[in-house]
Amino acid sequence: MSDRRAVLHQLLSLLRGVNIGKRVLVAIDGLDGAGKTVLAQELVEVASQDGLRPIASLSIDGFHHPRSIRYANGQGPDSFYRDSYDYDAFTRSVVTPFRHGLSIAPAVWDVDADTAAPPTEDSLPEDCVLLVDGIFLHRPELRELWDASVWVQVPFAVSVPRGNERFAGQFDSAPESQSNHRYVGGQRLYFAQCSPWDHATWILDNDDLAHPTVRDSPSYQWSCHPTPLD
Repeated sequence: MSDRRAVLHQLLSLLRGVNIGKRVLVAIDGLDGAGKTVLAQELVEVASQDGLRPIASLSIDGFHHPRSIRYANGQGPDSFYRDSYDYDAFTRSVVTPFRHGLSIAPAVWDVDADTAAPPTEDSLPEDCVLLVDGIFLHRPELRELWDASVWVQVPFAVSVPRGNERFAGQFDSAPESQSNHRYVGGQRLYFAQCSPWDHATWILDNDDLAHPTVRDSPSYQWSCHPTPLD
């Protein structure tokens, strides 16, 4: 079993141990390019092979505001952090029905097409662990939604070029370049205001994709602050 496969099994065991017998919401938080979505997909795939407690996933990216709202206050870091997502729609479409044992709507907005997403519903088992991957998930208004959370830790020097591989030629690989100012700056605002690693249940070090490690968040052990991530 590869190192990554072993860590996936370790994390899967931790997730399945949360509120056994109940529906559970888990945030998979981290920088753009940290590997959040891939991690969630891997966990779902591994879980599907053993027939034990089911794992499902969706992305907060299905709950963007329309472009007109996202850029209404400019294209700087502050608007990226404050105006990107419709958290009320996420609560109505996912959190509330999920908690009441109902079907959820996994997305309401297609950010690429800048139009409403086709209406769909997902029915989930009563003891399902639902992973929600995305950025800014440890904001104060969201923290109480989660039964547990993972902070996927990588530095900007890794996350920016990794994330920008999806947009060939559109962004510089250097974190401090002007093309990355909105996104890196918005994440720095998030760090300064929320210290997300302090509120996570577990931290997954994901610099080396082949050899990640998972550990309890220090704040859940002895209330100390970890070394800044960047």
